Amino acid sequence: MVPIEFSEPVAAMPAAMVTRRLVLRPPKDSDLDTLVSLHADPAVNRFCAAATPHGRGAVQAQLQSWIDHWQIHGFGHWAIAEREQPDHLIGFGGLMHRSVAGHAGLYLYYRITPQAWGRGLACEMSQFAISEAFEKHHQTAVVAAVLPNNIPTRKTLEGLGLRLKGTLADGPGSAAALLYELSAERWAGLPRCEPEAVAFAA
Repeated sequence: MVPIEFSEPVAAMPAAMVTRRLVLRPPKDSDLDTLVSLHADPAVNRFCAAATPHGRGAVQAQLQSWIDHWQIHGFGHWAIAEREQPDHLIGFGGLMHRSVAGHAGLYLYYRITPQAWGRGLACEMSQFAISEAFEKHHQTAVVAAVLPNNIPTRKTLEGLGLRLKGTLADGPGSAAALLYELSAERWAGLPRCEPEAVAFAA
């Protein structure tokens, strides 16, 4: 992974990074409109839990929490673009410390625009995030919460090496989510391979 040099870096934020196909940079205030549009997409929300923020104010608070996490921990959710179009965001994702239904952990998260689904881009981002978590930040485990009907994401998580650990309910009236986990010990023994594209149906 190679740092990208910017003439005006964001204060207290690491440089953006590139993977084989992606540019990953810390989020910033100007990403708000993109995040609002992503959350409002019905195809994206079909697989999302009740915790999805609704309304510009709630989305702005979420974005600020992501920025704050970067400033405190030195890592977090990225704004994601393809290397061929680095100024055009296709989504957000990465790892953050949070608590879901009382279960605290380092959670893997991503939201990708449907136009970029099915090409293994979320998997590519996730592989890099997990590698950073274990090799650079010395975390002990990565977890993810996913709704049972989100079969593509479940396949992606399993392909990354996460294993089903249990269930949790993300708030009153919400469907029980499946909790997946990958320990640093298990990850160390997994082969490093090219991400496999997972087909999504918009």
